[in-house]
Amino acid sequence: MPDSTVVGLHNEEQHNPALLHHFAEPQQQRDAASLGMWVFLATEVMFFGGLFCAYLIYRLKYFGDFGAASKTLDVRLGATNTAVLICSSLTVVLAVWAAQTARRTLLIVSIGLTMVLGLVFLGIKGVEYNDKFVEHHVPGASFSFEKVPIPGHPNQYADPHHAQLFFSLYFVMTGLHALHMIIGLGIFLWLLIMAWKGRFTPEWHTPVEIGGLYWHFVDIIWIYLFPLLYLIDRHP
Repeated sequence: MPDSTVVGLHNEEQHNPALLHHFAEPQQQRDAASLGMWVFLATEVMFFGGLFCAYLIYRLKYFGDFGAASKTLDVRLGATNTAVLICSSLTVVLAVWAAQTARRTLLIVSIGLTMVLGLVFLGIKGVEYNDKFVEHHVPGASFSFEKVPIPGHPNQYADPHHAQLFFSLYFVMTGLHALHMIIGLGIFLWLLIMAWKGRFTPEWHTPVEIGGLYWHFVDIIWIYLFPLLYLIDRHP
């Protein structure tokens, strides 16, 4: 290849506004960003994994008490939130595809719908939290869980201390998940602004893909939380 061509290609990459100066080419930058996100998600898996392990240990130790506490959760609201997040994963996939194929309008709409569904999820979760406050199921001085029968054993009542442990794990796990949702909404707000300005192209749409990975991770965490918290001892 002639030297002039090499210099021309080099200058073209230098003038690519999406290419940071410490990367040799766009693909290298994209691979580095993807690797960074996967490493971050691995740390998140370890973080939530510790909470899941703690829950499972106490669930096995206080099986009936956790079942009684779980039955006070509104499974309809939990199932609705599950459906909402599954739909939001679809809109994220559409957003990534729209960015890859230069469909700016579809990209903006998909990101907007994802944010709306995220807000719906948080709204429903707020209703659930309010119900727990009204029922005095929030761990603390006002916690009350008296004479609640253990599923399958109507003559045995759940231990309030063990039930309080369930709700402590419930609020920690769902609260941290909601915090990740709020962070995700902030990321997608930035993506929406960038998409509105027309910054994303088929050649450069890495932020949309990275944001999509984060959102899918948050959705997957909820897919595990829902059956663990809501569906134990739901048999007739």
